[in-house]
Amino acid sequence: MTTIDVFGVIIREPMASFSDLIVSAVCFYAFYQIHKNRPAHRVFLYFKLYFLLMSIATFFGGILGHALMHYISFAWKLPGWVISMFSIMLVERASIEHTSMVLKPSIIKAFKIVNTLELTLFIGLTFYFLDFFFVEFHSGYGLMFVVLSLQTFLYYRTKNQASKTLLKGVAIAAVAALIFMNELSIHEWFDHLALSHTLMAVSAYYFYLGVLKIEYSKI
Repeated sequence: MTTIDVFGVIIREPMASFSDLIVSAVCFYAFYQIHKNRPAHRVFLYFKLYFLLMSIATFFGGILGHALMHYISFAWKLPGWVISMFSIMLVERASIEHTSMVLKPSIIKAFKIVNTLELTLFIGLTFYFLDFFFVEFHSGYGLMFVVLSLQTFLYYRTKNQASKTLLKGVAIAAVAALIFMNELSIHEWFDHLALSHTLMAVSAYYFYLGVLKIEYSKI
């Protein structure tokens, strides 16, 4: 575990912390721009809240989950974990709303129910076991199964350019997940955490570009 001393304050995993803060900054920028420039439609609301919560989650992750580990207990990782799970639920919900242009209302309603039950289950498991595995699994399920499936279906049906860009974001997130799971590092000061976080920032930016391409007149 890399450590630096800044004016007597011990900072653990500084590059992991810094790269988390980069993700936070990208997500907050996306939140602000969508809030300022997109209409008050549910799909934009869900994407906007996704970016806001992911910004908060990665800020807490960078500070409480990495930088200040020397001073606080392991349980302080939970705020970042739980908020990130809510953010993944919201990006799933955004994709469900986006796909409502081609799916029946009854199917959309069923997806929303499953979306809520899934979040409840994984938050319960995370609190019970205090294990990041469930956060990771929930994120993988949300992005690689729900968002990927819905946006692929929407692109197949409509050649929607927003879906195409969102799928690029999912692909980059998948690479980030593989790097994290296999602990692939460039250097001890730029390890699998910093590398995967950096790709998460790129993925978030592609998600933002995808949201900008959504034609709200069609949803």
